[in-house]
Amino acid sequence: MKKKLANTEQKNKKSFDFLPVAVILMVLLIWQAIVLLFAIPKYILPAPTAVIEALIEDGELLLSHALVSLGEALLGFVLAVIAGIISGVLMGLFEPVRRALYPIFVITQTIPTIVLAPLFAVWFGFGLLPKVLIVILVCFFPVAVTFTQGLIKTDESMEQLMQVMGAGKWKTFCAVRVPQAIPSLFSGLKIAATYSILGAVLSEWVGAKMGLGILMTRAMSSFKTTLLFADVLVIVVLSLGVYKFIELLERKVAKKYISF
Repeated sequence: MKKKLANTEQKNKKSFDFLPVAVILMVLLIWQAIVLLFAIPKYILPAPTAVIEALIEDGELLLSHALVSLGEALLGFVLAVIAGIISGVLMGLFEPVRRALYPIFVITQTIPTIVLAPLFAVWFGFGLLPKVLIVILVCFFPVAVTFTQGLIKTDESMEQLMQVMGAGKWKTFCAVRVPQAIPSLFSGLKIAATYSILGAVLSEWVGAKMGLGILMTRAMSSFKTTLLFADVLVIVVLSLGVYKFIELLERKVAKKYISF
């Protein structure tokens, strides 16, 4: 199994899909050509080169706001992961808990985040707390649900073997169900990772002193479209960065659990 895993990793490292890169470059070239050909003003649609210029010129400003949004997102994400794992374990172990909590979790996802953000601002002010709460709300559900689904999909033969060997319910749960649920958990973590930056930005729209969300609203109100596009580019890069970190962590954990 180790040899097979090593071969798979080597194959993944060697293979690089150039198709997405080619498509992105083609879209950027078409975008640049359209702006130049039709002489579109910057305040309507800036060219990619203008966005890069804004990214360089306002680099310090974007960095200071990005660090604030990233801090809010990471704090909320970590707390959501902890709460999601605990909830997943409880729902995976006890069916009554799953039946009681699962519908409530689903209902919370039907409430638009843009509605909750101003309410949290009224209840908790314009500081860090309401922003972290929004991130927790958007990140918690995918972690809790995917982990729960992974835990309830059991290998009955392995569980029976553990019971024959005299293992109790908790030991069987940790030895059989948890390792099998790791891939499902990381699927939820990757979804939540991208949501975390988005949640922080949305919460800042309502009111904040710093952050990419408030910078975005200021850029829109002052018709600084190039700065707005640069802001969006930073948000995309941060989201991809958090996603890739979770992906790398998944590979490390996979090595630990798939080592036989």
